[in-house]
Amino acid sequence: MSGPAVANGAVLIDDAGRIVAAGEDAFVPSPPDCESVAYQGCALIPGLVNTHTHLELTGLAGAVDDDDFAEWIRHLIAVKSERSEEAFFDAASRGIVSCWKQGVTTICDTGSTGQVIAALAALGASGIAHHEVFGMHPEQCAPAMRTFERDLDRLAHHATGRVTLGVSPHAPYTVSGALYRASAELARAHGVPIAVHVAEPAAEVALLRDFTGTFADMWRARGVPRPSSAPVSPIAWLEAHGVLGEDTLCIHAVQVDHADVDLLVAHQCAIAHCPRSNMRHHAARAPIANYVSRGLRVGLGTDSEVSVAPIDLLAEARDARSIAAWTAAETLRVLTLGGAEALGMGGEIGALAPGYWGDVVAMQVDDALDPAEAVLRCGADAVRATWVGGRPLVSQGGR
Repeated sequence: MSGPAVANGAVLIDDAGRIVAAGEDAFVPSPPDCESVAYQGCALIPGLVNTHTHLELTGLAGAVDDDDFAEWIRHLIAVKSERSEEAFFDAASRGIVSCWKQGVTTICDTGSTGQVIAALAALGASGIAHHEVFGMHPEQCAPAMRTFERDLDRLAHHATGRVTLGVSPHAPYTVSGALYRASAELARAHGVPIAVHVAEPAAEVALLRDFTGTFADMWRARGVPRPSSAPVSPIAWLEAHGVLGEDTLCIHAVQVDHADVDLLVAHQCAIAHCPRSNMRHHAARAPIANYVSRGLRVGLGTDSEVSVAPIDLLAEARDARSIAAWTAAETLRVLTLGGAEALGMGGEIGALAPGYWGDVVAMQVDDALDPAEAVLRCGADAVRATWVGGRPLVSQGGR
């Protein structure tokens, strides 16, 4: 959000999909050729921004229920291996439409199939699709990068309109230091954003600290050498290999200390906070209030429905608010403009102001409550309409 609530508000969107005017209805122009629709008892808010999804996994809720995170990952890989490319595309498409129905107008996704960016482009959606690269052994770096570059070339034609292709070296327990450096250098050479899962499970910390835990056992079984001879944190490991930067979205970032936060601040990184997934897998909470107080850009994410189902960004916001002790207005800002800033899209989305994209949501709210409080108490069924760039993608009950 960019300002206080306005009673009897209206938004004017031009043919290019940009906001021309927003404010009290009496002061917003209504050109004679303009199509007009009104939603009584609704709040008009900027489209919500989901800063971390895995929409290629839509439809797999309940398919993997292991409590041990390493086992959960192994099981998920097996489940994914049974899906076809067409099935992944269909799943991603359903996931995008489901986001619209929940008032989410921009998503930031990570995945390995390339089908989310294809679905975003096919549907004319708004979002970033980070393509993942894996390779825990340093000797895998060169062949992994050759394959990765071919994949990026193959997917680049989908990056049109409001769709962006990004790079995601997956996580410290699946990516070598050499591969981190190579993939980050490739991203910056092409000016595309980076997203990394980092400092998420405790076993990731143990892997880099003293080569113990389930991930260290997995590396040994595969003949992969210890990543670092000296103890290092996941955040410091990324910093040592040139990954951290203003263009880097750090997903989860739960297992951190004061020195790690100092590094994140020094490199002006952004955070994708997924409180329900963090609790589901790790029974842990990120120091989100500290991140915000230190000036880091923070957005909220749902992770995949394999982790927490159903995906519900407003539920994430309510949990985040409880953790960080935010006001309703502060929480709504993180859902909208905060998420936009975390994705490097500040000034484009996340506010109802002239020049911004016409991403607008009408939500049926309790008008006896403070407007921001009323929105945060809503479920997906409260969404009456969703517009992306002025296109009505969800519409019910308007006149």
